[in-house]
Amino acid sequence: MKRLFSVIFLLLLVFAMPAWAHFQLLIPSNDIVSVNDNRSVSLFLCFTHPMEGGPNMEMARPEAFGVMIRGKKIDLMSSLKPIKLPFYPAWHSEAQKEKGTATAWKATYQLRRPGDHIFYVVPKPYFEPAEEKYIKQITKVVVNAFGAEEGWDQPVGLKAEIIPLTRPYGFWEGNTFRGLVVINGKPAPNIEVEVEYYNKDGRAHAPKDPFVTQVVKTDENGIFVYTVPWAGWWGFSALGDGGTIKKGGKEYPVELDAVIWIKAYPRPEGVR
Repeated sequence: MKRLFSVIFLLLLVFAMPAWAHFQLLIPSNDIVSVNDNRSVSLFLCFTHPMEGGPNMEMARPEAFGVMIRGKKIDLMSSLKPIKLPFYPAWHSEAQKEKGTATAWKATYQLRRPGDHIFYVVPKPYFEPAEEKYIKQITKVVVNAFGAEEGWDQPVGLKAEIIPLTRPYGFWEGNTFRGLVVINGKPAPNIEVEVEYYNKDGRAHAPKDPFVTQVVKTDENGIFVYTVPWAGWWGFSALGDGGTIKKGGKEYPVELDAVIWIKAYPRPEGVR
């Protein structure tokens, strides 16, 4: 009987733990590149919990990785290089306990043409045993090159995609971001969009669990709105339905998410 109570207690403890949001990162070294800047942009790809600083999860080689410029797609799969990350960054309290590593990816791209460059990644589905489902987060980020502000609002044609209705660069903290969620070619009404800050240096601390992941919903037209509270990289993940995948004779649901990253800049000194 004591053992039964112990098992029940452990199960309750597991289900009481916060379900931190998964996010596919696609972070460029610069989101606005001027003619006098370094024209080489590095890109960091990782599957993690950005606000909590981990754990970083194993990321398989993506199904697709590329960039769209003025409506033309360029395959960048050959530029991907695997890297190893610790499960938790050095600033995290769990860093000394968890000594393992997870695979992430990096790439470098040389900007040659003016205009908006929409980088995108289609990852392989990730199986999350704790939730008994697969997660596939199709992710993009926009880099503006050489002052030509053209293309940021164009769809790439991905199976899951957030089309920005607010220009996703030159963005101040406190600005409001609007996006249209498209899943399987159609606007996705009344679905949740999770929002998290990329807490790279561990400077942001959530006072309670609900502060880790902000949540908004799309309206009847598939549009969501969120006001970014402070500077840094922010991810928006719209949670869609991707059908099922069979594994070991059992069918598991697939969470098909559309993700976009934007960078908010600090307001100028002296501005309230």
